[in-house]
Amino acid sequence: MSAPLMVLVILFGGIAAGLIGSLTGLGGGMVIVPLLTLAFHLPIPEAVGISLFGVIATSIGAAPRFVGTGLSNVRAALFLQIAASSGALIGALVAHHLPARLLFALFGIVLGYSAIMSFMPKHSDVAGAPESSPLARRLRLGSRYQQAGNWIEYQVVGVMPGFGIMIGAGFLSALLGIGSGAFKVLAMDRVMKLPFRVSTATSNFMIGITAATSAGFYLSHGDIPPVIAGAIILGVIVGAYAGGHLVRMLPVSTLRKLFAVVLLIVALQMLLKGLFNL
Repeated sequence: MSAPLMVLVILFGGIAAGLIGSLTGLGGGMVIVPLLTLAFHLPIPEAVGISLFGVIATSIGAAPRFVGTGLSNVRAALFLQIAASSGALIGALVAHHLPARLLFALFGIVLGYSAIMSFMPKHSDVAGAPESSPLARRLRLGSRYQQAGNWIEYQVVGVMPGFGIMIGAGFLSALLGIGSGAFKVLAMDRVMKLPFRVSTATSNFMIGITAATSAGFYLSHGDIPPVIAGAIILGVIVGAYAGGHLVRMLPVSTLRKLFAVVLLIVALQMLLKGLFNL
């Protein structure tokens, strides 16, 4: 494949990553890393480093679309980000000391688990928890968001379990370049009982901060090819901007199915690469 064609393919891959990442709150890394490693055979540290910058671009492209709607719970995001950034720093320190096949297998396991969990039914898609926990009330994490012209109030529970999961989410973000949106969404959606739309929008706000925590580490190690990274970032911003608009229009059930199906496909690909080097 010629260099211009390769850059064009990567550009469109970035658009797809930004679109899917902003719709699901994943950050796009679950598309970027498999694209660069499976299709273009880049070393996984380079793919992870580029992906982290793509995740930052997803957050930049999508997060402003939620301003004024209440979909991003900024107060909860900033509290949880303390844990996510701490985990990201630890992950960045150990990433270059782990074998590539182990990272591929870990990537597949994480995404497969996330896909299975997202298929399981829950009852807080719109209204969230019926009553906030004492800690959530103390931190004033309950809020409201706008849907179809109406404001819907919701409550929050499971603050400390969610905080703990965010440490692992940040660790995996630095290790795998996925923005850890899969775990962020599941922590807020399943454990803290935030409405699904709020979970994905808040994740889009957080993933850029988490990725930025560890992206500089990869940059300092020379893992960011500028031409490829530039094409990815440009495509991701375009896709994320479009996804940030669509997320308010598509039904929650559609977002959930998209979230799970994409994760399952990528999980299988990465497991095959990690376990059998296919």
